[in-house]
Amino acid sequence: MLVMGGPPGHNRDMTDPGYGSPVHEALVDALGTAIVQGDYAPGARLATVELAEQHGVSRSAAREVVRVLETYGLVRVRRKAGVEVLPRSRWNVYAPEVLAWRLGGPDRAEQLRELGQLRSAVEPLAARLAAAAATPSQRETLVASVVEMARTDHVADSDEYLMADIRFHRTLLEASGNSMLATLSGVVESVLRGRTAHDLMPHDANPDAVRWHHDVAFAVASGRGDEAAAAMTRIVAEADQAMQAALADGR
Repeated sequence: MLVMGGPPGHNRDMTDPGYGSPVHEALVDALGTAIVQGDYAPGARLATVELAEQHGVSRSAAREVVRVLETYGLVRVRRKAGVEVLPRSRWNVYAPEVLAWRLGGPDRAEQLRELGQLRSAVEPLAARLAAAAATPSQRETLVASVVEMARTDHVADSDEYLMADIRFHRTLLEASGNSMLATLSGVVESVLRGRTAHDLMPHDANPDAVRWHHDVAFAVASGRGDEAAAAMTRIVAEADQAMQAALADGR
């Protein structure tokens, strides 16, 4: 049975983890992964009683997990019919959790293809807009992120490089001044994290890619929108080609 620790005198039912607890998150992750990766086919029925028994948690805990999965569009609760697994067309495909589950399964290549297409449309536009809308602080953050990427480009598969890369792309989307583009920063972060987590990132960064990040940062800093968009287009294309090549090599 899954057990969660607690402070002295903690006498809460160990089978009834609260929302956000390690046990709760582990069960959400396990069931979300199973659904996204096809262990439960669309239309399959899940019973909270059985889920509770299988995973050693209370029924109320199982129901809470189901409610979370419902927010992702993975399931729906039907009165007197139990929990129904929904098809991909109903999933919240922008949810970072759903992205991570897809990247971790057999659907990885298709997910990366879709994400590459999305980024190619979104990030060059964000770069162009950021050249006009970025604040001084955001311009400084972009440049600082590029400096950190250049410093760690010999360990591009490390957390240091990853965090600098995430900071760069998140700041760029936020600097666009478009709140709808800014909300996609979590999607791009999931791509970057997935690339590192699934060994699709080279140990030594492509020097062209690092230089293009530099070009974007300084084009935004100086208000050159066309140059920023062009450099970002090259970044996204290189990233997509590199990941597809890594997948083709069996990584």
